[in-house]
Amino acid sequence: MKRFRPRPGFVVQAYRFALDPGGRQEKALRSHCGAARAAYNWAVSWVSASWWQRKAEASYGVAEEELTPWRPWSLPALRKEFNQAKKTDSRFADWWQENSKEAYNTGLAGAAAAFDNYAKSKRGQRKGQRMGVPRRKSKHRARMSCRFTTGTIRLEPDRRHVTLPRLGVIRTHESTRKLERRVANGTARILSATVTFERGRWFCSLQVEVNRNERAAARPGVVVGVDLGVKCLAVMADSAGEVRYVPNPAHYDTALTTLKRMSRRVSRRQGPDRRTGQKPSKRWLIANAERNRAHHRVANLRQDGLHKLTTAITAEYGTVVVEDLNVAGMLRNRRLARKVADAGFGEIRRQITYKTGWTGGVTVATDRWYPSSKNCSGCGAAKAKLPLHVRTYICQTCGLILDRDENAARNLAAFAADSTTGTGVAGDQDAQASKPRGADQKTRATRPSPSRKRETVIRTPKLSRFGDTVTDLPDGNTRNADIPLEDQQRTRTSPGRPGRGSGAAARRRPSRARPPRRSRNRPRRGGGCGAVAHGRRPDPAGCLASAPGRGPRRRRPGAPAPRPASTGRRGGTRAAAPAARRRRTGPG
Repeated sequence: MKRFRPRPGFVVQAYRFALDPGGRQEKALRSHCGAARAAYNWAVSWVSASWWQRKAEASYGVAEEELTPWRPWSLPALRKEFNQAKKTDSRFADWWQENSKEAYNTGLAGAAAAFDNYAKSKRGQRKGQRMGVPRRKSKHRARMSCRFTTGTIRLEPDRRHVTLPRLGVIRTHESTRKLERRVANGTARILSATVTFERGRWFCSLQVEVNRNERAAARPGVVVGVDLGVKCLAVMADSAGEVRYVPNPAHYDTALTTLKRMSRRVSRRQGPDRRTGQKPSKRWLIANAERNRAHHRVANLRQDGLHKLTTAITAEYGTVVVEDLNVAGMLRNRRLARKVADAGFGEIRRQITYKTGWTGGVTVATDRWYPSSKNCSGCGAAKAKLPLHVRTYICQTCGLILDRDENAARNLAAFAADSTTGTGVAGDQDAQASKPRGADQKTRATRPSPSRKRETVIRTPKLSRFGDTVTDLPDGNTRNADIPLEDQQRTRTSPGRPGRGSGAAARRRPSRARPPRRSRNRPRRGGGCGAVAHGRRPDPAGCLASAPGRGPRRRRPGAPAPRPASTGRRGGTRAAAPAARRRRTGPG
């Protein structure tokens, strides 16, 4: 399908207004969005049915030329087939006339785009993550949206109402004079209107072709490098030597205490349960609405702050240098995900990219592997490693000491000239950044295979603080002064861990025998240990001959006689327990 291209001197821009619909109008808006979702689900099911049919026929042994033909998923083909099915299909025959044709066209266009993206991704013709097979949208989780491309779409002269097809005149929360003036002057033309429900409100986004005069930046010849971070949202260093710090407002962290309290309040109410059909209580609805308003306020504050920041940057500088950050990978770090998501790194770069086009500027994105933080902005020397917790950059070559983010912003500002002259770092215009670790700009996604053969490293045993080598032998740890010379040499040169055997022999070496652990309340052999465990004074004679059904306990040859229990303040319990252990484990 041929894409729309604006006229020379015009740009395509969206104007978004919050709507204030009445009861019937809101019901009609929901009906249009539901119709778009129903058309999308019908298209996905209609196309996927042929796929499953062909797969089943192939399993039966049907020849390739006799299989069910593929169903097309282009927008004209889907629209033609849907116009025939909506009159006979019981799912649409009763109510399809209540909504505008644009509602169904919205769902069909979305399904056609989804199948195109899937096919291109499978062939390797689409950037980004691999797309999966389109799936049906849920009524409870799908985003309510509907787009109007034909029909009556206009702004009323009173600048407080907008007219949409089949929906009529809807009041807006704010004045539309910013766009209505351009439409009246002939410098803007409305192309389409998209109605969306999000953040608890209905919004109307008007896609407009606007004659925007290029407003040059205040300092078109100055280059600025923008380093994004968590502590400071942005550190800007320009080619004139000026450095600015923009603190991170952290809207989500500020409202986190309030959100936690509201979430606990919602959890104490009786909420909905789709498994049992339980309906939410009115107190749950009120508490949930209050929590949603807090979330919406945080999102609105973040969006307003990012727009003000990016507008100020593009209005002042002609060239803006940003980093190509792997935001999706940063969000997988559970320690930084919340901070990174609250900062909005990807949104900042997106806004800077299209706003520099309005001012006639240029946006330069560095390579993802460009070491802006590791390179010295003074001399160009590169560090092999720079952990994230090190916030001060100290150059070992020239002695430069400055903030880590400021050093990165200076390197980004110099990167604009580097990209045109072919240089590598900020300090040396003709040098290239070295790779001390030999990195090949590739990240291993999976761990190495366990079947990979590992090298055996022969290590020299460490010396103890007494000057002798401590070696682990079957008889215990012994210093090398007590070991024959040939045994010492054999131990030191054996592969594997120092002082231990190698291979399976070391793994089969038995450990030192230890007495089995017994429960304190479990009676031991001899009958006297129960008294010891319960704190009663044991009788040595009873310990040997009080077991029911058994004779007196025999001592092994050479075993010492049991000591009599000492009489003390605790009744001899402290002395009886070691005696019982000696009888149980034997000498040594």
